[in-house]
Amino acid sequence: MIYCLFAIVALISIYTVRHYGFTLNRLFGFQRHPYIDIDTAEWPKVTVLVAAHNEEKVITNILAALMAVNYPPEKMLVVPVNDRSTDRTREIIDKFSGEHPGRIHAFHRQGGKGGKAAALKDAMELVETEVILIFDADYIPGRGLIKQLVAPFFDPDVGGVMGRVVPLNVGTNLLTRLLDLERSGGYQVDQQARMNLRLVPQHGGTVAGVRLSALREIGGWNDNSLTEDTDLTFRLLLAGWKTVYQNRSECYEEVPETWPVRIKQIMRWAKGHNQALVAYGFHLLFGKHRATFRERTDGVLLLGVYAMAPLTMIGWLLTLALFYEGIAPLHGVIALLAFTAYAATGNFAAFFEIAAAARLDYTRQRICLLPFLVLGFGVSIFSVSRAVISQLMAPLTGAQFHWDKTERFRTTP
Repeated sequence: MIYCLFAIVALISIYTVRHYGFTLNRLFGFQRHPYIDIDTAEWPKVTVLVAAHNEEKVITNILAALMAVNYPPEKMLVVPVNDRSTDRTREIIDKFSGEHPGRIHAFHRQGGKGGKAAALKDAMELVETEVILIFDADYIPGRGLIKQLVAPFFDPDVGGVMGRVVPLNVGTNLLTRLLDLERSGGYQVDQQARMNLRLVPQHGGTVAGVRLSALREIGGWNDNSLTEDTDLTFRLLLAGWKTVYQNRSECYEEVPETWPVRIKQIMRWAKGHNQALVAYGFHLLFGKHRATFRERTDGVLLLGVYAMAPLTMIGWLLTLALFYEGIAPLHGVIALLAFTAYAATGNFAAFFEIAAAARLDYTRQRICLLPFLVLGFGVSIFSVSRAVISQLMAPLTGAQFHWDKTERFRTTP
């Protein structure tokens, strides 16, 4: 048990160093924003896919925002992908389509396989442009966002683009404030640091873009994945395409306002991410493809993020067992000290990232909420571990993975 525990501590320590490295890079390193200043160009035609399943509370906002963006209207087609909605989503989409003929082409999906990836896959029959942008229905893009997301595609090596996600319902309660902090650390520090260091920025599946030829080369959307964005990230990487992160390209989302909704969201992300780990981890690290050594290493660490929660829980249990068994007290003490040292420095690494993000965003007063992140940390640990256990038990129980839609809290227009 002692060697198993030391292996866990060593692995977690690698992630600790990674977190600190990303944070220091953002605070003191060179910042790469190679495409953000492109404002005048011969803009290509673009198709904007808006994934929508029972989105009557939010679909009006994004369609209205897209009709007001600063992009040549004759070169942008908006395709709301209405995936088997049973509320007023279809009615609202058809109303907008009638008010903006030629600019909105509704795609109403009546049946088929469940999940966002399956809906996007079916909607591709309407896509004829080389550049495709994807939004979830609860997002609200700013006027300049479309140009910012399209600009990297002037680089022929770019297969995917990702913008920054910013919560719009931050002031609702403690949970939304904590999620705002997590988003800041994840995008302002993690994503931009990976962009700076030429590692693996993650395609987020919304506020994002993909090149049609790249998507076709890798076989289109994977409708068996619970997280089509993670799946797309690594298939693009293995095929030699680059994913670009645009930190200044902000779009505004609605984050969960209750813990049960948040837990479902975490579990879906964990299951989908672990699917990608099993599917691509070994091939990414040891297979023959065009990814660089640093991309291979960072990619595997990125794929393993959701595997760390159950390993942390196992580490806690092993630490207690070794400490109290009395057979090897010295080893037990060493193990306890090792894990305590990680708790003091490793966990703080994520807090360090978030504090740095607050500084970079010029919102330092948010740092007062840092102690409450322990609550979110605990919920995430147990939720991800629960998801992993259910995945491991699925072959025995016959349970089928299904895609859980995140509940919306906005008032219906």
